[in-house]
Amino acid sequence: MRILNLSAYQFATLDNTVEWRPQVLDRCKSLDLRGTILLAPEGINLFVAGEETAVRTFIDYIRHDPLFEGKFATLQFKESFSETRPFNRMLVRLKREIITMKKPAIRPEEGRAPSVAPVTLKAWLDRGHDDEGRPVVMLDTRNAFEVDVGTFEQALDYRIDKFSEFPAVIEANRADLEGKTVVSFCTGGIRCEKAAIHMKEAGIENVYQLEGGILKYFEEVGGAHYHGDCFVFDQRTALNPNLEATDTVQCFACRAVVPPAGQASPLYVVGKTCPACHPAREQGDAASAQAGLAA
Repeated sequence: MRILNLSAYQFATLDNTVEWRPQVLDRCKSLDLRGTILLAPEGINLFVAGEETAVRTFIDYIRHDPLFEGKFATLQFKESFSETRPFNRMLVRLKREIITMKKPAIRPEEGRAPSVAPVTLKAWLDRGHDDEGRPVVMLDTRNAFEVDVGTFEQALDYRIDKFSEFPAVIEANRADLEGKTVVSFCTGGIRCEKAAIHMKEAGIENVYQLEGGILKYFEEVGGAHYHGDCFVFDQRTALNPNLEATDTVQCFACRAVVPPAGQASPLYVVGKTCPACHPAREQGDAASAQAGLAA
């Protein structure tokens, strides 16, 4: 059985999330879906997987069921296939934000930042500037460990550990963005949409979000101007530009990303340690520091 994986989000004012939660969960379970759906006053964010016919039924349900009052009639999904389910269970959670920035004044549904389609972005990157001749700078809005798996060529990476750090980082690095066309990007679009809106509100001009994020770029363009794979928050860990799962894994103990080379290390023990967290690594670091002090 081939598994269809969906990801989607939409910013919209939701007042009935408490009422919706049990009904959505029951519907997903009846279709034997697994994954996570986040419901918040600002919208929906979802990752679900299951047998293709059941997933198509879910798409129709979320777009057209009267329960949702038409809120998700235009919800767009990113799709990929896998041989196994990348989730173990089905969860529907209530959250304050569907992606945490701690900037409640941002309301994307009241006006999105301009977006650039993957095909248009590739054309810009091919020639090194946008349609008006401005240099294009790619701004990665993801966490540092995600960036390490893969990112766009020469993308700005401020090594953030969580998305709520983004506003302060941008304020500290505004000079990097002046006079350029800034394209924010992330895995599926949700973070770069909030990021672009924040930058516009902060007075940074010529800001775009990559429509649909890296996964949509892979789907429509492939891996042009992108190095590596794309980290995803499920058991597949990372997808290549063909939207296929790779051999990259995530350490069970410390959640570090471990590529095949790292898995060959004697410090990698499945389910226990990896080269980033193995006690031998810590002892080696301590010995190096002590040797430095002695010198």
